[in-house]
Amino acid sequence: MIDRDFLVQLDGYGLTTAEICYCFPDHPSLLQLFAWQEYDAAPDFPVLFDFLAHWRREIDAQIQSVRIAHDRLIRPAEWNSVDGVISWKG
Repeated sequence: MIDRDFLVQLDGYGLTTAEICYCFPDHPSLLQLFAWQEYDAAPDFPVLFDFLAHWRREIDAQIQSVRIAHDRLIRPAEWNSVDGVISWKG
């Protein structure tokens, strides 16, 4: 059986990390952080925006900001030509 995470990476999804800064209505001056991580597709981030929509509907906390980091872990290999030879005698 092939891992679901591997399959979504082959479909172009990358690892997305979001730092969500939020506060509860009864303590508006106390900011808290929530780290969220999932495979998602940049630049639209449908999985993240579904999660944020769920948050707004179900959680009684106001989101102040969201910072996003994203990296495709599976991508074409890079190859660089090198001119020259390095010799070493130990």
